[in-house]
Amino acid sequence: MSEQNTNAWPFPEVTDANDLDINAIFGGGGTDAADTNPFATPAPVTPQTPPAATVPPAATVPPAAPATSAAPPAPAGMSPAGTTAPAQPAAATAAPPVQPAAATVDNPIAAAFEQKTVENAKTSLLEKLPVFYHKGAKEPIEDPSMTFEELRIRKSEDFADLEEGKYVSWSVDYCGIRKEIKDPKGTTIISIKETIERSREFLEALKKAKDKNPDCLVKPKVVMKNKGVAASYKGRFGSVEEARESDKVICLIPSNDGRIYEMRKTEQGEFIAPKNKVTEFQQVRAGFTPALPKIPMRLLGQIVAFFRSYMKDGEECEALAQIYWDKKAKEFFAYIPKQTVCKDEIEADLRGCPYDDETRYLCYADIHSHNSMKAFFSGKDDRDERGTGLYFVVGELDRFFPSLKARISCGGSFVAIDPATVIEGLEQPFPEEWGQCVTRRKPLRDSKPLAAKFHQMAKELGL
Repeated sequence: MSEQNTNAWPFPEVTDANDLDINAIFGGGGTDAADTNPFATPAPVTPQTPPAATVPPAATVPPAAPATSAAPPAPAGMSPAGTTAPAQPAAATAAPPVQPAAATVDNPIAAAFEQKTVENAKTSLLEKLPVFYHKGAKEPIEDPSMTFEELRIRKSEDFADLEEGKYVSWSVDYCGIRKEIKDPKGTTIISIKETIERSREFLEALKKAKDKNPDCLVKPKVVMKNKGVAASYKGRFGSVEEARESDKVICLIPSNDGRIYEMRKTEQGEFIAPKNKVTEFQQVRAGFTPALPKIPMRLLGQIVAFFRSYMKDGEECEALAQIYWDKKAKEFFAYIPKQTVCKDEIEADLRGCPYDDETRYLCYADIHSHNSMKAFFSGKDDRDERGTGLYFVVGELDRFFPSLKARISCGGSFVAIDPATVIEGLEQPFPEEWGQCVTRRKPLRDSKPLAAKFHQMAKELGL
């Protein structure tokens, strides 16, 4: 054969005369290597620089060297892993470990961890309320569904520079992303926040940010010279000294004149003025809420009859009675103290009262009469009834139904109340069939009240 056949057996045909050592080629001699597939791809071997030698003819293959000898050099121009190179024995020389590539590869676990951290941070931010921020004042916006204009109206009470909507513009700063609001009246705060959070720009900014929990700041900008705007937010304090020591700039302080005053701290100085519209406190209505049952109408009838007994024979005198509650018997009763009376005055001596035992008896109310005069509380009554309690006055006792007034004194401050709050009314249950006899209808268009008809008639008659 003049040429090698590279598509079949890789060795040229040789005879026994050439002393070919088959065991040396395939591992030989009953070892585990004897069972190795000779046609399997050999393990990669690190190429070595061959020594200078005469290249044998292409048609001649040198005999294989024993296992202990060095491998023959590869033919010139051919790779040691070339298809025409003879296979090296598996047990010849162990291949050195493959060196890692010089270029470093990013850690995929660290990248995945960073991605998960950003996703978790974004999830928590979706539930976080936006924050109103103006001149250093910060406060979460509890109702982000409101528009920017509605927020301006709410905050204008605390920040006078926000009162004129035409001079106020809005922006939202969120993780380095800034959005200008073009339509404050028609744009809700939550819509802008969600728009930023859904953007790719926000996700990229969140990855780079050191703060993974940034605030969504809603900022008004006043396009005019502002005056005395707070540098922090407001608080309520019991005294001027407490307000001055606080870090709040808008301070609400009660005064001994019964009013609420507002203190504002600015770079110019400290401003204090009465607060005309106080919305920071709960609305309180004066009145009385009884803790006991209502006074029976029967007992009140007895007292009225006692008062009328001093309007006989053309003589009219006032009188006083006290209403007590028996804690043991769970009932009201009347006590008449020793007193000297006349037309317009009562002098009562409350010493020696048999019901001074507060463990059992409670003086619930004072009630006095104004004989035939109208029911009203006089200046003398104001001086005598300064103690916290419940007070009644009965007038026009010459009529079938007298007039009755009621009030409370709370530390010397008087508040009128409806007598029905503490006294049984005149209402009594009536038979249900009575209501079946009455039919309701709407008044005629041209009808007038009876009094108006009589007045018109008298006018026409010249009366």
